[in-house]
Amino acid sequence: MATAPRPRTTTRDRDELARRLTAWLGARLPGARAVRVTVPASNGMSSETLLFDIDHPEPPLVGCVLRLAADPAAYTVFPVYDLPRQYRTMRLVAEHTDLPVPRVLWLEEDPGPLGAPFFVMERVEGRVPPDVMPYTYEGNWLHAASDRERARLEAASVALLARLHDQVPIAAAEFLALPGDGSPLRRHVAAQRAYYTWVVDGRARSPLIESAFDRLDELWPRDEGETVFNWGDARIGNVVYDGFEPAAVLDWEMAAPAPREVDLGWTVYLHRFFQDLTVSFGQRGLPGFLRRDRVERRYAELTGHPPRDMDFYTLYAALRHAVVMLRIAYRQVHFGEIAVPPDADTLILHHDSLRAMVQGGYWERPEARR
Repeated sequence: MATAPRPRTTTRDRDELARRLTAWLGARLPGARAVRVTVPASNGMSSETLLFDIDHPEPPLVGCVLRLAADPAAYTVFPVYDLPRQYRTMRLVAEHTDLPVPRVLWLEEDPGPLGAPFFVMERVEGRVPPDVMPYTYEGNWLHAASDRERARLEAASVALLARLHDQVPIAAAEFLALPGDGSPLRRHVAAQRAYYTWVVDGRARSPLIESAFDRLDELWPRDEGETVFNWGDARIGNVVYDGFEPAAVLDWEMAAPAPREVDLGWTVYLHRFFQDLTVSFGQRGLPGFLRRDRVERRYAELTGHPPRDMDFYTLYAALRHAVVMLRIAYRQVHFGEIAVPPDADTLILHHDSLRAMVQGGYWERPEARR
């Protein structure tokens, strides 16, 4: 785990991007230059992120973040990258909530300047729980924090979801509605089925993922409950923290109307993914952090909505994450970094825990109950 090479995510030349960014910026702010253009160490597996400062004769706008649609030559993680949708989503959240959302500065829909649409937002200083190595692993600031400090961060992070779900008028988020028929939850799952079909087009299928879809049908909630605005990628790795308080909420590309529990299930499971992975490599991890029972209780206290059908929603989160992981693995195959094994399910890092969820035994494990 510690020595595995990071999968390739782009074929773009960074120096060329910096030159083109400076040319684009100069057309909007005469005399301005993009300086200290860097790629963050935590750059994700999907859209690309560039950090830069603006050098300008007037008081400068220092500290910017550019989000660029994924390189189409790099076997993209998602079939569509709608940067205007993300830009509009961030403005919506900033307008209707008290969440700390970075101020968006510009949207460029023309792919000409950088080869793909992008937007620019202000950079917020702080710390982000790392994905590589995961924050559950020893050697990072969150793992080194005290139990009290992590509890503070956990409570503040759950509060983000509570406020987001309660404060955004669902009518204002109609542009995020997913296509298709039926309830927002039915559309949400149908979109994931379509995504899976795209991922395995011309590739080996995953019997495990397909069995998880079947299990979802068996566990489908009798009452889907209220539809709210969902962040979509609700996890602490998408939050910048000032100390142990949220300073900026990032990554809105998966936002959509859905039941509250879609976000909650994602929050709970994405931590379990890192925790299970860490334990499998012989470390203790953070077994007392972001526990499902505590997240559910805190959310209920803040909203008056006790989460329901969480076995369904945590399975759904694990399933969604499995499809993404499978696509990332196939990108590694595309670039010759790995070979396809006889059992395609083993390309999914959390195939054992997903299988346990499908079979109904995951949350009965002692380590999951703690």
